[in-house]
Amino acid sequence: MYKARCGWVVCALLVMVAALTGCDRLSGSADSGEGRLGENGESGRVTPTRTAGYGAEFLGVDECSSFGRTSFTEVACSSERAAARVVARHDGKQSEGPPCPATTDFVLHISEQKPSADEDGDGAVPQGYACMRNLQKPHPGDPGGGGGPRTIVGDCVYSAGEGEVRETACDGKGEKSPEYKVTSAVEKRAECPASTALYVRLGGPKPVGCARPL
Repeated sequence: MYKARCGWVVCALLVMVAALTGCDRLSGSADSGEGRLGENGESGRVTPTRTAGYGAEFLGVDECSSFGRTSFTEVACSSERAAARVVARHDGKQSEGPPCPATTDFVLHISEQKPSADEDGDGAVPQGYACMRNLQKPHPGDPGGGGGPRTIVGDCVYSAGEGEVRETACDGKGEKSPEYKVTSAVEKRAECPASTALYVRLGGPKPVGCARPL
C-alpha cells in the first residue's frame, strides 16, 4: 500500500483468477449442462485508501484505473496512466452477485473499509467487485482471447484433468494449445449439434456451451 499524488490507491495480489467452466465428454446421457469448475482469466483483490476522489463511488462505472505488478490506482480516464475502465460495478461478493459483462477482461475484488472520511461522508467503502476492460489491446475477455472471468461462445479450451477444462487463446499463442472451441450456447445439452464433443458450463440464460474439437 502506498499513497499517490491523486486518486485512489489500492493494493492487489495479481493472482488473476477467473471462473472457467468444467465439462464432460459427450455421451448418451441426459445429464444437466453443469460441469466442474475450472480456473482461468484475471482478477485481483484491492483495498481502497482515499487520497482524492474521482466520483461518488470508488471505481464506479466508467471510471478508470492504472495498474502495475502489485497495485491498482483509480485515476482520471484522460490520464496517461489510465489502463482499464470499469464496465460494471456491484456490491457484495462476485459469487453472490450479477455476472460481469461477457467481454470483461478482469475483475477487481474490493475489500470493505471504514475510513474516517470517504467520498460520500458515511465513513465506509462497501465490499464489492469491479468488472474491468483494458483501454487498449490485448483483450483476453474477447471471444477466443484466452482469458477473462467468463467463458463465452468463440472461446477455446484445453483439457486440464478429468472433467475439467481451462481457457486458452484460439490463435495458439497461449501457453497451452486449444483443443476445443465453444461454437454455441443452449439451454439444454440435447440442443447441441451432433458435432459436439464437449459440454462447457457457461452460466446465464443459456448455460450449456457446445464445443467441437479442433
